[in-house]
Amino acid sequence: MSRIRRLQRRKSNPNLVRLIDELLSASAENNARVWKDIAERLAKPLRNYAEVNIAKLERYGREGEMILVPGKVLGSGMVSKPLTVAAWRFSQSAREKIEGAGGKCLSFSEVLRINPGGKNVRIIV
Repeated sequence: MSRIRRLQRRKSNPNLVRLIDELLSASAENNARVWKDIAERLAKPLRNYAEVNIAKLERYGREGEMILVPGKVLGSGMVSKPLTVAAWRFSQSAREKIEGAGGKCLSFSEVLRINPGGKNVRIIV
């Protein structure tokens, strides 16, 4: 049994288990290592998930690329440009600030439908 599958068996959230399966399938079908990387990060314990403030997204994110956060996006800081961000979770203030700047907050399932090849993405942790 693979390491990801062993970690995944410990998860009690059925939605998260399903998402990890989707990410692994998309990685294999589209030869996109980015989805396997995200699945590995989400299969780890919750205490190891990234918590990223939108100030960091503002600093490192570029318009036209998709930002992936394998964890939670928090609302500390300001956003001045439209960013497309996908994360496991968003705080309410982070969602309001990103959408207020003309950006989008997406789930990983939505991103898999939009960009199955995983092109033009940046993982921020």
